[in-house]
Amino acid sequence: MVAISPKMASASAHAHNAIYGEEKQRTNDLMRFSVAMPEDLLMDFDELVARRGLAKNRSEVIRDLVRDALVESRSANPGTIVMGTLTIVYDHHSNDLQDKLHAIQHDYYENIVSTMHVHVDAHSCLEVIILRGETSLVQNIANLISGTKGVQNGKLVLTTIDGASWPA
Repeated sequence: MVAISPKMASASAHAHNAIYGEEKQRTNDLMRFSVAMPEDLLMDFDELVARRGLAKNRSEVIRDLVRDALVESRSANPGTIVMGTLTIVYDHHSNDLQDKLHAIQHDYYENIVSTMHVHVDAHSCLEVIILRGETSLVQNIANLISGTKGVQNGKLVLTTIDGASWPA
């Protein structure tokens, strides 16, 4: 027979509730668990921890990675309100590209919170566009902008805001 400590039983109950959708009470108590991984993966992970600075340790980095994965997962759920940054690079000499980009942004003015335009060199511009709204709409706007002929590349990064609603 295996003995289970109260903390292990509590962690097991939390996992059971999460899987089966039962009502659960959450606390901010830190729960301990162990992770097994190959030594070379652990060594690479320790290098990542070291690059993140003196204030970080394995536990902090694992918490950061879990939070990132949860935001990514939540952002993929239809109906979720998200905020995102779309970073694009383009040659401003491309035929009527700026007019097309401005037209798209004006068509979705309710979802485009702000933009920042940077002249990278004599030909290239970088633009950061902050978007807000329902996840599929934000992704569609980002695809429309990134897919505009003349945009060299684009990257959308989404995040969720707990308790956020749209429109405000």
